[in-house]
Amino acid sequence: MTKYQLHIAGDWVDPDSGEWLDTIDPYRGEAWAQIPRGNSTDVSHAVSAAQHAMTDGPWATMSASARGKIMRNIGDLIVKNAQRLAEIEVRDNGKLLAEMHGQLTALSEVWYYYAGLADKIQGSSIPVEKPQSVAFTTREPIGVVAALTAWNSPLWFAAVKCAPALAAGCAVVVKPSEFASASTLEFAGLTKDAGLPDGVFNVVTGLGPEVGSALVEHPVVSKITFTGSDTTGTRVYETAARTMKRVSLELGGKSPNIVFDDADLDMAATGVISGIFGAAGQMCSAGSRLLVHSSIAEAFTEKLLQLAQNIRLGDPMDPQTNVGPIATPPQYQKVLHYIDVAKAEGARSILGGRPATDPGLVGGQFIEPTIFVDVTNDMKIAQEEVFGPILSIIEFDDEDQAIELGNDVAYGLVAGVWTKSIGRALRMSKALHVGTVWINTYRTYSYMVPFGGTKRSGLGREHGIEAVDEYLETKSVVISTDDGQPSNAFVMR
Repeated sequence: MTKYQLHIAGDWVDPDSGEWLDTIDPYRGEAWAQIPRGNSTDVSHAVSAAQHAMTDGPWATMSASARGKIMRNIGDLIVKNAQRLAEIEVRDNGKLLAEMHGQLTALSEVWYYYAGLADKIQGSSIPVEKPQSVAFTTREPIGVVAALTAWNSPLWFAAVKCAPALAAGCAVVVKPSEFASASTLEFAGLTKDAGLPDGVFNVVTGLGPEVGSALVEHPVVSKITFTGSDTTGTRVYETAARTMKRVSLELGGKSPNIVFDDADLDMAATGVISGIFGAAGQMCSAGSRLLVHSSIAEAFTEKLLQLAQNIRLGDPMDPQTNVGPIATPPQYQKVLHYIDVAKAEGARSILGGRPATDPGLVGGQFIEPTIFVDVTNDMKIAQEEVFGPILSIIEFDDEDQAIELGNDVAYGLVAGVWTKSIGRALRMSKALHVGTVWINTYRTYSYMVPFGGTKRSGLGREHGIEAVDEYLETKSVVISTDDGQPSNAFVMR
């Protein structure tokens, strides 16, 4: 069994507690590695290392172009280690190897992209109205960044948070989920091999109340970037506000996938299925609410059933598997609870609705892909994030009703719209109160396109050029060119 250490100031160190936590393979239901149980002392050491790197170490004086070259080295090492890192993530969170390997391959491009932006950060000259004055702005790193990542895509979240932070000149302390920390620790070793100076990238693993809270409360940390539930995100936001920390939150969703009667129904059905059953529904952007035009509801539902009945559950390392296990025991119980609540509120299951009990599903954390009909938008199954393979079908009669239903949730992360009408596509993209609208596609991410939510889905944006702005402060400089008395000087008489 692999026994990991913390990564602080470029060194591998044991946790102050002297304790480790088991990390469980969701498919096999057994421990395969141990991660350090960090605490506030470890957090203080990591934050001090990050602060030193930003003020006294080579990172503080290195040119932006030199920082970019190191980040490109990181991307190169990801390419060389993609298969190994993908397998580690599968053992940690149970997602499909095919999906994780594709994600790891794309991950190198994220680091290349932000490496290229490192020396493109610039201020501006401002033609002010004051005579004999010159004004300009500079963009400076915000300070030490605490990155709190989720268990469903640990290295992806680490990349889209840390790569723009490093491009901005910041140093980071990463706290991965205690359920999936191994890949982040492995990646920390690659950053060292790439030539990243000590203290720029630190990893402290452990429990949220012991490590995450200590990071959010630490007075030297200037910025918190968090991915997780809206409940935890609210606590992070409240705590960070006490010390005026900057905050980015990428939280949950209850996203509508809206199918109109003029859509290509075969293409839409494939998009709906992959949008909810991919990753066993364990993604913030899951299209968990299918809004379908009433005139095609019956025929479209039949198409979904035909596709969903062929879904294969099994070993996520097997390329023939379509859906893997639920990642953690608490999440498994949560999904089962929502199935029971949905049935109690009157929703009718036409597919699944039970734990999957095939003898070959050795770990026991599988849930059958489930489709509910007779759902109304006020039911909990339509309002609350389940984070599992559960689809709720809701009918609508016209465009206005589709908009009303689509927006009638506390979240605003993404939405899908399926239609052949360009006018309708544009109207819907404007009317839906979400951060991303996908037209005739779903889960089409790009690290070049900003991603984030509205309402309870969070604050700020990841991906794209805008992500670097999250880690920069603007400083204004005003210079008088008058050799005599400043124009606004107090004059003694």
